[in-house]
Amino acid sequence: MAARFGGHTHRHHNHGHGVSTTKLVFLLMFVCLLLTALVADAFWASSSSVSSAYRSVASIWVLEKPNSNKYVVPAPFVHNSSKEGEHGRVLSATFADLSAPELDWEQMDSAPVPRLDGYSVQINDLLYVFVGYRNLDNVHSHIDVFNLSETKWSDRFDTPREMANSHLGVATDGRFVYIVSGQKGPQCRTAITLSYSLDTKTKQWSSLPRLPAPRYAPATQLWRGRLHVMGGSKENRHTPGVEHWSIAVKDGRALEKEWRSEVPIPRGGPHRGCVVVNDKLFVIGGQEGDFMPKPNSPIFKCSRRKEVVYGDVYMLDGSMKWQTLPLMPKPNSHIECAWAVVNNSIIIAGGTTEKHPQTKRMMLVGEVFQFHLDSLSWSVIGKLPYRVKTTLVGYWDGWLYFTSGQRDRGPDNPQPQKVIGETWRTKLHLS
Repeated sequence: MAARFGGHTHRHHNHGHGVSTTKLVFLLMFVCLLLTALVADAFWASSSSVSSAYRSVASIWVLEKPNSNKYVVPAPFVHNSSKEGEHGRVLSATFADLSAPELDWEQMDSAPVPRLDGYSVQINDLLYVFVGYRNLDNVHSHIDVFNLSETKWSDRFDTPREMANSHLGVATDGRFVYIVSGQKGPQCRTAITLSYSLDTKTKQWSSLPRLPAPRYAPATQLWRGRLHVMGGSKENRHTPGVEHWSIAVKDGRALEKEWRSEVPIPRGGPHRGCVVVNDKLFVIGGQEGDFMPKPNSPIFKCSRRKEVVYGDVYMLDGSMKWQTLPLMPKPNSHIECAWAVVNNSIIIAGGTTEKHPQTKRMMLVGEVFQFHLDSLSWSVIGKLPYRVKTTLVGYWDGWLYFTSGQRDRGPDNPQPQKVIGETWRTKLHLS
């Protein structure tokens, strides 16, 4: 560019302005890159909480396909958070509920006492309901009897003074009931090795050889003339045990002086269903870990610890080798006496599943499951009146009964709340 001043031509060389423009361009580019990085970081921060929540769900709740051996991430049962200042999305409290048909439930007379972590056996038309917590500070030391034919509570008698009050192992041969180990006292007190048998006709008790080590809620069943006890939690109440013992028994008496070691169960832990049918022994569901006594607590106050609930199913046959069967429709625990054998299948009612991955709250189960013994496959056949754990189940004349346990806080809240003694029944129509 040229301009004339006083007849002279003067050229303006724009070296200084050229340098300023280049700096401006680089500055703008730097600001853009910085803003991009900040936006990306903000996006990652807001989304990572959601992605981490889904990663925590990845191994639970929903089967990859029916009767498979893998749980996968569920469908996104989520809603946007309504809390001011909260980012991301929240997993619904009821996301673990499974679709199931409604059943027509009829409420019967309640049990004489509310009962959590109780145990039961059915002998003909009588459901014998053992011990359990009334609440964390009070436990029962008696048996209530429900007459399924007359649909009423008909009897009550005491258990031995030194017998455990919860977390037992129980089994029956149709007259004698065998009671193994368990927790003596309220809260999270010590497990014992004492074991007993009960003659339900005479109501007389006999002692059995002590279990080799204390166990909380071991899987227990009579099979081929031997009383089998396996899994459960070890002495600290939390560590899963995989040991498996048996002893020969007949008519309420031990035929041997000591328990015999058997093939260990593939996965340890308490609160599992244990069923013998078609000359095979099935162990269903359960968990690893449980509440522990608080250190130095004089009352052994219960303290929460990490638990892993699973839906594993194992079967033992004459080869004495464990076989792994299809997983339950969802992880399930606290089902020791929540089952009945009906029409060549195992029916299981209620339980407790994995904790909510975001709130870490315990979630109860409200479905009724059927395990088909011919095809070794699972179905969800109905819903309970509410979600409930440690149900005590019986079956008579086409009716499925359950009593007692700990129910949920309402249709929209699967967390446990009230310990109950309610008794219900529904007419089963199985295919």
